Formats: sequence, structure tokens, C-alpha cells
Amino acid sequence: MTRVLLTAFEPYDRWPDNASWLALMDLTHWYDGPVELVTRRYPVDLAKMSEKLRTDLQEDYDFALHCGQGPGSSILRLESIGLNLRTDGSEILSGAPAAYRSSMPLDAAAARIRGAGIPATVSHHAGTFLCNAALFLSQHYIAAFGMKTSSAFIHVPLSPGQVARENSDSPSMSTPMVSAAMAVLIQQLLERSSIA
Repeated sequence: MTRVLLTAFEPYDRWPDNASWLALMDLTHWYDGPVELVTRRYPVDLAKMSEKLRTDLQEDYDFALHCGQGPGSSILRLESIGLNLRTDGSEILSGAPAAYRSSMPLDAAAARIRGAGIPATVSHHAGTFLCNAALFLSQHYIAAFGMKTSSAFIHVPLSPGQVARENSDSPSMSTPMVSAAMAVLIQQLLERSSIA
């Protein structure tokens, strides 16, 4: 059976919940596809997140889909490149490559998600905070340990509930819509891997 690791982050800053984790929890409540979904919620701390990610990836997954909250965005952003770069400009890992590109077919995945009526695009820069670090470290550990896993990072918009609590006009996307997009992505990956 295909095994998929789904990760998200705990709440941080002013938000009492995290849209990425809300979406993963929603997905696990209704998804009944032919895969084993394993979810993990990571702390908003680079050292702790790195340690947990390294441990989790060694459990032999086919795919690892890392998710994070992207305030200010109105669409799902499938991130293609993880940089060896922290917010302060220093390297995440000394001596590691400058960047990794996801091996997943992100353009096709974004098109498939849009075909389901859900706004999505491919982005080429995941920032320099923990979201970028999760993508970079995932790719690095997979390469370093010679794993079969393919990984990607998805930035998800705030949920409507988060925006309503702040009484703001920030863009949002419903949690069921985000979880539906995740299911579409998983299905697309399954179909592609069965052809390969």
C-alpha cells in the first residue's frame, strides 16, 4: 500500500490554530482512498522540527507532503524549491547544497487541482522561515539516506474562521476545499506512480 506522510505546523504568532493542521485533520476524517495517511504536527522551532522530520522520514514513505499556513494568499501554492537559507541569511545546514527542487510533477498537480475548481499555482520560493526549511530538509534527508520518498511543500491560505476572528479582510480558503485539494494531489500522484 502507498504510504503518505502529511505534515503541518502547530499554531504560532497571533493565530490560535493553524490552517495547515486544520486541513490535514479534515482530510483524515473523510478520505478513504487506497493509501495509508500518516499525519504529524510539527513545532514552530527549527531544531525540534528538523529532528522530528528526520525521524519521521525514515519510516519508509512513498510521498511526503508538508503543509504550512500562508497568510495573505488566496490560493494554494505548491512550492518547488527549498533553499538552504534561514531568515537571518545563514545556512540551514552547513556544507549542504544551496537548494533542492521537488521531484514531484507540481505543474500537473496544480493543473489537476484547478481542474477540480480549487485555485492553485506552482511557486518557486517557499520563503526563508520554517516552511522553506521543511521543504529543504525533507529533500536533503531523502537524498542523504537514499530514500524512495518524493516530497513537496504546500502553502495553504488562512481559514475563514481565522480571518473572521481577526475581523480582517485577509484572503482565505475553506478547510474542506483545502483538504479536497490534498486528496486531488494524492490521487494525481498515485496515478502517475502507477504509470511510471
